[in-house]
Amino acid sequence: MNKVLRLLPIVAITCTATLLVNTISKENEPTVKNVAENYEIKAVKLPSNMNLAGEKIPIERQDIRERMDRELLVNTYWQSNGLLLIKRAHKYFPVIEPLLQKYGLPDDFKYLALAESGLMNVKSYAGAAGFWQFLKGTARQYGLEVNNNVDERYHLEKATEIAAKYLKRSKRKFGSWTLAAAAYNAGEGRISKRMREQQASDYFDLLLNEETSRYVFRILALKEIISNPKKYGFVYNEEDLYKPTKSYEVPVDTAIVNIASFAKHFGVTYKELKLANPWLRETKLNNKSRKLYHIKIPAN
Repeated sequence: MNKVLRLLPIVAITCTATLLVNTISKENEPTVKNVAENYEIKAVKLPSNMNLAGEKIPIERQDIRERMDRELLVNTYWQSNGLLLIKRAHKYFPVIEPLLQKYGLPDDFKYLALAESGLMNVKSYAGAAGFWQFLKGTARQYGLEVNNNVDERYHLEKATEIAAKYLKRSKRKFGSWTLAAAAYNAGEGRISKRMREQQASDYFDLLLNEETSRYVFRILALKEIISNPKKYGFVYNEEDLYKPTKSYEVPVDTAIVNIASFAKHFGVTYKELKLANPWLRETKLNNKSRKLYHIKIPAN
């Protein structure tokens, strides 16, 4: 009994110390706030009227609404990518827009280039290249030069002209800009086959593979977001946007043995010249046929 009594003060002190430590620890813990107090993920309200090159989108149909909603959500909440696309569009759309007008293509198709490549000179796993993502065979069929030395799929102005020709031909074939856009992704033959099999004449009535079934909706989503960036939460100043590169052209109908030396002659670096002319694929220009090229020289 006496031993138990002697132990009680020790137990009391231990318990008091434990409570004190726990109290101090809790005081030092950061206050965890509900995430929703600082950030909200809101449903996107679909526009009541949408069109591609003047062709109305049947947004009143449930399946169409869901497909459109998916692409708007993906492109709205992939914020870093969306902001980069807005910045690049400001740099390259002023180059693309007058070319589309010149070659008789609706202005909306600038968003197709954005959907294809993000306005970057990328190469796909299938071998498609440039802003407009042409395969070698298609590019050559339409007159572009494609080899290890020169690849005009990376020539923005020439590739835009070819894209316009391709899309206008598809429009004549299918009678619809929407189907022409789908054929740009899947190929005219595949779209024609699906139309025959399914006895359908409208893109929105076709059951297509995942990529092509999303393709037109992605173009529409990019058009909607970039046309109304603040509506979708994108906030920026004019100085945040990328600017078009100023340059002038030099005609060349001979070989260039060393592009670095050629660039230095015009007061620019090899890097600056190659970035302005991504279709020049090597450190030299062979030009055995003495073809006339126009090389852009960045204006410092």
